Order: sequence, then C-alpha cells, then structure tokens
Amino acid sequence: MSADVEHLLRVEAPQVLGALTRRFGHFDVAEDAVQEALLAASRAWRVDGVPDDPRSWLIRVGYRRMVDLLRSEQARRRREREAGAADQAMWEPARRPSPPRETDDSLTLLMLCCHPVLSPASQVALTLRAVGGLTTAEIAHAYGTTENTMGTRISRAKQRLAGAGARFTPPDDADRGSRLAAVTQVLYLIFNEGYTASAGEELARVDLTHEAIRLTRMLHASLPGDAEVTGLLALMLLTESRRAARVRGADELVPLDEQDRTLWDAALIHEGTELIDGVWNRHEVGPYQLQAAIAAVHAAAVSPERTDWPQIAVLYLWLERLTPTAPVRLSRVVAVARAYGPGRGLALLDDLNRRHRLDRDPLTRRRERAVRAHLLQMTGETAGAAALYREAAALTDNQVEQRYLLDRADRLG
Repeated sequence: MSADVEHLLRVEAPQVLGALTRRFGHFDVAEDAVQEALLAASRAWRVDGVPDDPRSWLIRVGYRRMVDLLRSEQARRRREREAGAADQAMWEPARRPSPPRETDDSLTLLMLCCHPVLSPASQVALTLRAVGGLTTAEIAHAYGTTENTMGTRISRAKQRLAGAGARFTPPDDADRGSRLAAVTQVLYLIFNEGYTASAGEELARVDLTHEAIRLTRMLHASLPGDAEVTGLLALMLLTESRRAARVRGADELVPLDEQDRTLWDAALIHEGTELIDGVWNRHEVGPYQLQAAIAAVHAAAVSPERTDWPQIAVLYLWLERLTPTAPVRLSRVVAVARAYGPGRGLALLDDLNRRHRLDRDPLTRRRERAVRAHLLQMTGETAGAAALYREAAALTDNQVEQRYLLDRADRLG
C-alpha cells in the first residue's frame, strides 16, 4: 500500500467512524466495522485504484459490516435471552436513525477516546486505533508489546466506555475543559514515545511522531482559537524539526550541541515559530506554550554558543511553577548550569533531590544520573561522571540511548 493511500485511509477513518456511530450508535461495534473497512480498502484499492469518493466507499463497506456485526450480536443475545440471559434491547439499532451527514467528527472522537473512565495507556491505544486508523499490530509494534496484549487493552477500553454509558456526543461545557486537557496529554504522550522510544533498537518511532502531529493538526483545525492546542502543535513541529540531526549514521545519538543545524527543517521551524508567536500574548500562558517557547529559543540559535540559556532557564522556572514534574525540574537544572555554570546546576540538583527525591524515584533516576554525570563532566570530575553515565545506561531499554551513554563513559575512562 502506497504512503498516499495509507495517509488517505487514516484521514478518513474518524469520519467513517463518526458516520457509522451516528447512524447506529454502539461505538465499540462501529470501530470494529471501520477497521474491517480499512483492511478491505487496503486490499481492493491496491488492485482497482482509489475510488472517486473514498469516504463513501468506506462508509458503504463499513455499513454492511456493521449490519452483519449487529445481526450476529443480536442473534447471540437472542439465544442468551431464550436461555434466560440478558436483554437484547441495548444492541438494537436506533429505530429512526439519522442519515450520515458531512461533518468533521475528529474532535468528538478524540474526546470519546480520552474519556475519564479510561487509563492513560488505554486512551492512547484507543486514540491511535479509532482516530489514527492504525491497526492493532501497528500500535503493538510501536509500544513494544504483542498484538494480543494490545488487542486486549483496546477491547477492554471499549467495554469500559460501553459500561460507563459513554455517548458519541460532544461533552457539555462543564466537562469540556478536562476532556480537552486529556486529549492534549494523550497526543503529547504519543509524540514523546515516538520522539524517543522507551525501548527497542531505534531512537525514534517516526510513525508515532507523524501521527501525533497529524492528529494535533486536526485538533487545531477544530479549535484554532485555543492557545494551548496551538502551543502543543508548535512544540511538536519545533521538536520534530531537529529529527534528521539527532542520529549520525544508523544508530549514533547526537546531542543538541553537536547537531548539524543545517539539517534542521527550516519549514517546520518557521511554522512552529509563527504559531507560538501568534498566541504568546493572547491568553494566559500554559505549559505547552512555554515548552514551545523554549523550543523556539533553541531553534533561533544559529550555533550552540549563541543559545540564550538565561532566557531558557527563566522559561523553565515558569514552567516548573505550572507543572512541577521531574522532567521539567531536571531540564531546569541543565538550563541553569548552561546559563550560570555547572556549580549552580549541581547545587540546584542537590536541592531538588532533597525536596523531591528525584535520585530515588525509579521513573526519574535514569535521567537524574545522566544529568548529574553531564554536570560533573563540565566541572572536570571525569571519574564520577563516567560511573554515573554507566548507571544511567543500565537504567534504559532504548539501545541507541544506552550506547550513547556508555560511549560517553568510555571516553572519560
């Protein structure tokens, strides 16, 4: 299947799912029908070519499969009812269904997939499946698990939505803010997993970063006036602009200061910078806008020496007050060290460890060890730095990152 056809199927997937869910209800069954329609299209279009109206083609195939699935489920429940089992009524299609209509269901689908009854991991999986159009096998591969495990996670997520009585309707005003926050967090998680994979032989999962950007563009198109959504898209574009320079050869990680900046994508930098500049003074600044602003400062530096580290340190302090998380705190340590010297950075790191135990938390220990190693190296304490680089390497499952940390240690002796 060509990249163009694959992109078309992923763009159309949420629209087809929206049409079937409005027509029949039963999001869980509709999602299965859409996946089968996408698989049918990938086979048929390879031979016959893309039809003139691909969405209508997908809706027709999905409609037929939806009817089959509902009839099969009705028959099963009828047998259960005859044996004294549960009522069949909840599985009957609406008696006066509304016809499919041309509308963009992307935002409603994103909100549904990020329903609060679901765990973050289930929200991510269901978003990639229902809105992204990825197969269960693709999602499993991206997250380093088996197709059966991921299929179980997705099935349970759909069952939880059905059990919670979730409906294919936009959330009310009282719920909208929290649901939108969940949507942006899910897209952020997808992008981060793609940009630095948590495990495997590759540093990045380009399919996930591209999908996160595509879905965030979709969200931004639905909510162009939302400053935080705009900030999230700007952050992704500015971060993605450096991807080609992050790896040398097949598998050598290149840190930011050593990257060939001529490889940075100027078009993405321009687009991301314009987006964040356009909302910076419009509303109260949020975490995604601040992260995008930091990325824009890096992108504006023509060389590592020209980076405005004092400004970055201030932005991280602001960000830490809004989102006091370990990654933000550790990033501020690095910025302070670059702006004011490694001694200031080490003092700040020691203070954060006393107050927040970053060096003892399994989720942050690897990064804390790597940051401390970098600061010790800056002060000339090479033996201590080498030992800490090796500790950090033992705590990561990403093989590219592991090789980079071990190489830093070996160079120091």
